[in-house]
Amino acid sequence: MSRGAPEQDIDENALRVGEPGHAAAGVKGVLVSLQRGWEQMGVTRTARTLPLLNQRDGFDCPGCAWPDPREAEGDKRKIAEFCENGAKAVAEEATTRRVGPEFFARHSVAELAERTDYWLGQQGRLTHPVILRDGDTHYRPIEWSEAFEVIAERLRALGSPDEAAFYTSGRTSNEAAFLYQLLVRSFGTNNLPDCSNMCHESSGSALTETIGIGKGSVSLSDVEHADLVLVVGQNPGTNHPRMLASLEKVKRRGGRIIAVNPLPETGLMRFKNPQNARGVVGDGTQLADEFAQIRIGGDLALFKAINALVLKAGAVDQDFVDGWTHGFAEFAAQAADVDWEATAEATGLPREQIERIAEMVMSSQRTVACWAMGLTQHKQGVATIREVVNLLLLRGMIGKPGAGVCPVRGHSNVQGDRTMGIWEKMPEKFLAALEDEFGVPVPREHGLDTVDTIRAMRSGRVKAFLGMGGNFVSATPDTEATVRALRDCELTVQVSTKLNRSHATPGRTALILPTLGRTERDVQAGGEQFVTVEDSMSVVHRSRGRLKPASDRLLSEVAIVCRLARELLGPQHPVRWESFERDYDVIRDHIANVVPGCADYNRKVREPDGFVLPHPPRDSRTFPTATGKANFTVNVPEPIEIPAGRLLLQTLRSHDQYNTTIYGLSDRYRGIEDGRRVVLVHPDDIAELGFAAGDLVDVVSEWAGEEGPEERRAERFRIVAYPTARGCAAAYYPEANPLIPLNSVADKSNTPVSKAITVRLERI
Repeated sequence: MSRGAPEQDIDENALRVGEPGHAAAGVKGVLVSLQRGWEQMGVTRTARTLPLLNQRDGFDCPGCAWPDPREAEGDKRKIAEFCENGAKAVAEEATTRRVGPEFFARHSVAELAERTDYWLGQQGRLTHPVILRDGDTHYRPIEWSEAFEVIAERLRALGSPDEAAFYTSGRTSNEAAFLYQLLVRSFGTNNLPDCSNMCHESSGSALTETIGIGKGSVSLSDVEHADLVLVVGQNPGTNHPRMLASLEKVKRRGGRIIAVNPLPETGLMRFKNPQNARGVVGDGTQLADEFAQIRIGGDLALFKAINALVLKAGAVDQDFVDGWTHGFAEFAAQAADVDWEATAEATGLPREQIERIAEMVMSSQRTVACWAMGLTQHKQGVATIREVVNLLLLRGMIGKPGAGVCPVRGHSNVQGDRTMGIWEKMPEKFLAALEDEFGVPVPREHGLDTVDTIRAMRSGRVKAFLGMGGNFVSATPDTEATVRALRDCELTVQVSTKLNRSHATPGRTALILPTLGRTERDVQAGGEQFVTVEDSMSVVHRSRGRLKPASDRLLSEVAIVCRLARELLGPQHPVRWESFERDYDVIRDHIANVVPGCADYNRKVREPDGFVLPHPPRDSRTFPTATGKANFTVNVPEPIEIPAGRLLLQTLRSHDQYNTTIYGLSDRYRGIEDGRRVVLVHPDDIAELGFAAGDLVDVVSEWAGEEGPEERRAERFRIVAYPTARGCAAAYYPEANPLIPLNSVADKSNTPVSKAITVRLERI
């Protein structure tokens, strides 16, 4: 039997702080995986479900987008092809806990708004569509047909289609994402904000400019056969744990790893792989050969210094530079000299360590650069990633085996959603193909991204919000502004599997539409269906759930989109939506005609390991940029000025969460148990600021807005002494999201600056 949902919420007074972990995974990780499965699913259901995770005939992990091994690359999948956090993600979705009409009858929206994200998520799977009508205090059940009528009526009543925004989470399948963007564009708008806007938009902007495609250029085999892997601004031990097994292979083959991070993350120090003897009874594998504990925001200065050292040493792949790149002279003219005093101030690293790292880079013949939100969520995130690309171009590390760029995506299909058209700025070629395929006019004016959607809701320009998955309130910055913006909407609709904070932040009319999860069977009129997803390395493959749905009232995402489209667009609309719901092969036939690289889609996704989308820089050193070559860029660091008595704070995940989903209250790699409202500060900074570990404080952010100084407050955080870089601090999101000003965004990408927030601590 599984364990019931917790009745009580988090008691932050129960917080315990111990020593950080010394190794990631190991037997402990296996035991935790099984325990969480038993608690949520029961023993039998756990035994039936986990063996299907990430298998060819099973379902794709609903957690991260790290790729699966492929036989074409000389590798095979293991019987247990999942990590601890993947098992937790499955347990959360396949839970036997339920949230039905009786739950909503007991709990008002006002009461739900007082609960934490953890408590809300632990209540279980949504079972019925429900509605909160204007003036109601509780959600009430509604029939599916009436729900679609209400939504369609409200949308048609808008003054313009641009008064609606259609958000997408990264867990939406390719088929649902393709239909969703078709519905939205058929309605008449490009307002398609998505979670990429908040995480890897800076990667897409930088890579599109420099190499011509906004995706990583490496395969899993490339990573595992690299001489050198740079892991920058990323914590794979928590966020992409299966990556640790790949890094272990790098070390076994004689490769080296450099970790660049403000925090010493356990997963980058030592890995105990539970699938081999060394990880079970031995000491595991030391991963990082060099740990550069950089100050927050110092990455651009670091890579500029490395590039200068490469130039000075003459370690440039001149044949590659001359034949395949543009802009080298302009880049080299400003890159040759390093202000070492400014570099030390920005990075906090000694010159000797930077020179040592540069020597490792110059001696490597196959280098892969991996990064995540530790680079993207900065004001200069785009410039920093461009500088990383400069380094790889100098060394000729694009378009060769064992080398390239590797932005490590978060949600399991966030990259696939973008491929399928979920973007407010899709190129003309895609829009024209969509128009030709379906015979419907497609708008060309760019739509709103996530930050601009919040601004537009706040100003009244957007009056309706539809979310295809995700937890918009807890994922976005400036929580109070987002809450007010959503509550001012005339209509909010959330397509969800489980209860979350966004359901407690309704518009004047609000609906929750429950949908199937990845683990569940999807049976339509045409028989049992499967969906497809794309991983971080451009591999598209099948996913087929096997569990009985949590409720017979659930609809698939595809069915929800199709039925809403038929109601909204009417029977005369030229798109035959009912055929898509009946048989997903029909959707894939249209994808093949519209989406670049997806020809013969239905056949190729039925191959055992799916297929790899084309990537011109990787495949043929062809660079579809404005110059026709890979572009060097000039990037100038802007120092972050931190007033005396302040810290620079980054938001991060605990080991017991994935994005906004809180699995539990154990961040064992950092030694933190039974609490989440903590701020991690270096012991010397704690003393210098006049505090002691364990003190209770409010965290107050300070930001120089266009209309003057702004402050935001997050209350009642416990100070935890932790070996962060000096002058830096860290706190979990979503608890720390209220500190991020809506207008504090990255240059060019408009990504919220969640990794560099100036804060002060105020004693309570």
